[in-house]
Parts: sequence; structure tokens; C-alpha cells
Amino acid sequence: MPAGSTASTASLHRANFFFATAIFLTFCFSPSSASGSQTNLEQEVQELRQENAALKQQVQQQGAALEALTKKVGQLEAASPGNEPAAEQNDLPVRGGYNFGKVNLSGEGGVAFFNTGSEGFAPHSEFRVDEARLFADAEIWKDVYFFGEADFATRENDNLNLQVGELYLDFEDVSQLWGRDGQLNIRAGRLNVPFGEEYMTRNVIDNPLISRSLSDLWGFDPGVELYGALGKFNYVVAVQNSSGKNGVQDFDGDKSVAGRISFDPNRWLHFSISGMRTGDVNAQQDFITGEWFATGFFHSLGSPATTTFHVDLVEGDVAVRWNNGYAKAFGGYGRYGDNDPGGNNGRDIFYYSVEGVQNLPAKFFVAARFSQILSDHGINVVGYGNGYFFGPLTTDIWRLSLGGGYRFSDRLILKVEYSLERGNEVGGGTRDNEDFFGTEAAFRF
Repeated sequence: MPAGSTASTASLHRANFFFATAIFLTFCFSPSSASGSQTNLEQEVQELRQENAALKQQVQQQGAALEALTKKVGQLEAASPGNEPAAEQNDLPVRGGYNFGKVNLSGEGGVAFFNTGSEGFAPHSEFRVDEARLFADAEIWKDVYFFGEADFATRENDNLNLQVGELYLDFEDVSQLWGRDGQLNIRAGRLNVPFGEEYMTRNVIDNPLISRSLSDLWGFDPGVELYGALGKFNYVVAVQNSSGKNGVQDFDGDKSVAGRISFDPNRWLHFSISGMRTGDVNAQQDFITGEWFATGFFHSLGSPATTTFHVDLVEGDVAVRWNNGYAKAFGGYGRYGDNDPGGNNGRDIFYYSVEGVQNLPAKFFVAARFSQILSDHGINVVGYGNGYFFGPLTTDIWRLSLGGGYRFSDRLILKVEYSLERGNEVGGGTRDNEDFFGTEAAFRF
């Protein structure tokens, strides 16, 4: 190709390049293009802000879910073997068992060998079915549940007649009416008396020892109960009959009121305070209260002419736990009174208990408990003794229980215990032949 033709072609290419560049720059810096770019940029920023807000909300939701999960894990750890003092704050039943649709069946119990001193309840050595309980719970409707307990054998009964334990309807999360979970729940039926905390761990599968404390306050009673949680606080309060004669009728209109408030500042520390008034109890027809005390009941100390009696109680509980065990204690005061026209039968009652459990390697554990009851003018304390329900009044009595065992699992535990029990009676008599030895296999399914 000629040289002049090549130069001419190059000039044409350069002209085309400069022309195209001019058109591009004109388009880019024209007012309409700048306006469109600005609009696109604002839209992108707005979308980024929306995405950021959505992401922030998602993070907050995940944080709340994580906090709830952490709390649930803490509750499960607290309920694991060796951490028993973190008692169920709302007295909720914890069952394993077998599911049949919406119905769950479970049970627990213990088979044992007992021996006491010559004045104790088992002076000739006994093999016995210590406990045998069957539980059923079922969903009735949304957040409404049935729970029932059949007691085939209990330590307090000297026969194998079938009896009713707890039996109630549970209306859960009533506080959803104002958009809150767990603040208010309601039970109605035959319920545990919610005083103190020992009653929540007195069944043989939950109790680290075979014996209980000397005071051993517990009972079933028909009534209505409110319970719930507010932050780190839990509460339960119940209005019940407080008639122990047949567990069905009430022969005095003055009802029992009992309640407990507990506080858990962290995972290893627990406090609670309880109060109870039995109300006036008809000495002739009610006969005894619905609340057990010291392996017996509160009953009238007056003459047959006495028409009513009552007991007021207050108790404080504390528990400290660590990875392989716990220590807990409680102390209380009670005041008995009646309207006996023949004299003043008022009684002050003081009681306390201190307990510790340490888990050892290879599923072994050891446990100890010291408990005592004091009353200047004397009160009926059955304890390990025989014939003290209406017998001599006791002014002071103590019990030291030492034991241990082996956990195959949370469903099967072997335990052994030796307890010393000593006391003094009104008039100078002593209680010193009631020591207890026992071994037991506790189970649940």
C-alpha cells in the first residue's frame, strides 16, 4: 500500500477516536446523566439502610433466642444429678415415662430395708416397699393440662391402700392475656402445700439421703394456686382447705394460705422465703391440719372442749451449689394457738436443717444432714419414734444423718444411711433409742 494512503488512514482513525471520546464525555457530564446517577446513588443508600436495619433486628432476635437458650440450659443443668438444690421454682413436675399420644405415664418408687432402735418405728428390721407412685399428665386444651398422682405405697402410711396424691388442672401462661410468658399460671385441684422447699425433693428418687429432716413439712390439700416468674424472682401462693381428716371436706370456713418467693441472683446461689397460716381448724371434725410436721400432723393440744386451733409459720431457705455438689439450709419459726377455755396452750416452735452433698468419681456420692426442733413448752414430734403422735411432748430433738450411694443413672440410685436421733421430753424424759439404719434402691421410669 502507498505511504500516503497509510497516513491518511491513520488520520481518519484518530479523528474517529476523538469524535467518539467527545460524545462519551458529553453524555457523562450532561445534566440528565448526573441527575440519574444521583438518583441511583440515593436509592442504593436507602436500600443499604433498610438492609442494615433488618440485619440489626435479626441480630437482636438471635441474641434474645440465645439468652433464652442459655437460661434453659442453666435450668437443665440445675436439675441434673448433684445439683438438686436448684429446686423447681414453680413446683413443676419433671417426669420421664412413656407417651401415648397426648398422655404421658411415668412412675417412681423405692424398695428398702430399715432398722431402728428399740423405741423406733422399725425395731425388728423390715423389708418394705418404701414408695410406689404412678403419674399421668395430659394436654386437655391449648395450654391447659391435667396432672394426677396415684400413691400405692408411702412411708407415712402403714398399709398398701391406694391413695390420691396431687391431682389438678394446670392453666399455663395465663399472662399471655397481656402478652407475657410465664408471669401467671393457675392450678386448681389437690395440690402440694407450697411452704418451704424440702417437699420438692422428699421423694426417694430426689432425696440424696433416705431420711428427711426432722421438721419435714409437706402436705396435699385441695385449693387454688397461682405461680409464675418475674425476672430472677419466682413466686407461688395457694389458698387451700387445711383439713387433714379425709383430705376432701373442710369443716371450718377459714382457709389455709401459703406462699413462697424465691430469688436466684446467679446460677450457683438461691434464696427463698415462705409463709403460711393454717387458718382455724375444727378440732372435732377437721381433727388435724393438711400439713404434715415431724412425721405427724399439727393437731389440737387443748382439751376436748377446744373448738378450733391454728398454726402460723415462716421459713427461709438458702442453697449454694458448685460443679460436683451443693450445700443448703433452712430455718423456720411456728406459733401454735387454740381457744381452749381451760388454759393457754400457745407454743413457739423453732426448727432448722443444714445439708450437704458431694459427688465423687465413678458415680459415687456422700451426703450429710443435721436438723433440730426446739419448743420450750413442748410439741408433738414423732420423728423416728413410736407412740409420739399423741404421746409425750418433746422440748428439743436433733437428728444427724450420714449416708452415701451410687448413681447408675438419674433413673436408678442405691443409697445407704445411718442416723442418730436424740431428744428430751417435757418432764425430763429422754429419747435415745431411736437411731436408724437403712438401705434403699430408688427408681423412676
